Amino acid sequence: MDLLLASIPSPGSNALEIGPLSFRAYGLMIAFGVIAAVAIAGRRFSKSGGGTADDMISTAVWAVPAGLVGARLYHVITDNQLYRSPNGSWTEAFQIWRGGLGIPGGVFLGALVGVLFVKSRGLSIPKGLDAAAPAIPVAQAIGRVGNYFNQELFGRPTDLPWAVEITDPVALGSVPEEYSGQTLFHPTFLYEGLWNLALAGLIVVLTRWGRLKTGRLFAIYMIGYGIGRMIMESLRIDPANTIAGLRVNTWMSGALIVSGLIWLLWKGPFRDTTDGDVAEADLDGDTKSTKAKTAKAEEAEEPAKADKAKADKAKADKNKAKADKNKSETAKTETDKANSAKGDKASKSETAKQDNSKPKNSKSETGKAKKAADADADELDLDELDDSGKAATDAITKPTGKPKSTSRTKS
Repeated sequence: MDLLLASIPSPGSNALEIGPLSFRAYGLMIAFGVIAAVAIAGRRFSKSGGGTADDMISTAVWAVPAGLVGARLYHVITDNQLYRSPNGSWTEAFQIWRGGLGIPGGVFLGALVGVLFVKSRGLSIPKGLDAAAPAIPVAQAIGRVGNYFNQELFGRPTDLPWAVEITDPVALGSVPEEYSGQTLFHPTFLYEGLWNLALAGLIVVLTRWGRLKTGRLFAIYMIGYGIGRMIMESLRIDPANTIAGLRVNTWMSGALIVSGLIWLLWKGPFRDTTDGDVAEADLDGDTKSTKAKTAKAEEAEEPAKADKAKADKAKADKNKAKADKNKSETAKTETDKANSAKGDKASKSETAKQDNSKPKNSKSETGKAKKAADADADELDLDELDDSGKAATDAITKPTGKPKSTSRTKS
């Protein structure tokens, strides 16, 4: 039983020494928290379709410094007596590594600058806020570890096994006189860190549930953080300014709760569904649509899809027929060209053949004509010869009773 944890021991140092380098644990925890928050928010932003992880990194370049400035300003304003004489000097307001960040101021100014940047890029502001909703409390939980190393933000004395031991003289000197001599206190920084992690888990579950409207998850963060911070403020004993007997941070926590409730309930917190049958959403923020809404939309789209399919088919058939016609005409044209070329070739061949045979025919006809002429001449000579023979025959056979006539004729 002696081995059971009696208390959380105080850290030996609030810095990490690496050779000649010294890193303040408080600053390191803040840096680790920022890195974790940007990674978570970037993944959720990308999955939700609001933007890319690079868009979230670009937003963080502006929002994170603004958040740190806002957190420091909030602390300095609400605890200004710590930076005025005789308690301190105004120059200590710039010593951020010594602690003193007011989360309400950081959330306000960081979110404001982030929203303005997202708007300037034309991205979805509600999806960006939903993406950051669980990331911010995770960063706060990691940052609260830095309060442990600085031995600050502890609560009333307690003898619980998880009580934190405070040994720093400065921290013990700030304890009210009624608790003088006590060294074991409620680790309110640890309580708040665990509360923030539980809040982040709740937001992830609500994301998976998928019933809340876009942007409402950030309202859940505001309400949840406000409630948790109000509880922690009731346990803390460190000096703080008050209004009407309540710590300033208690009033700010109440303002966060009221603002978150107005945001959440304005025009209804839930998505519009037909029968309440909502599909689950991924843990990374990729919310799916409801089954009923999807089925109804698909049913409504069926006639339009069928008409479009028919129109597309008719258009495709028309284009195919036109293509076939063009192909047929092209083939016919090619055939006509081939036949024309073939006809021209045959005509040229026939002409050449005729040209080659023409001299021979002329010579033959000339020979025939000459032979015909010779035959006519021979026939003519024979006719003349026959006429001469006939005349001689007639002269021989002619009677001799006409001598005078003959003589006279001769004379």
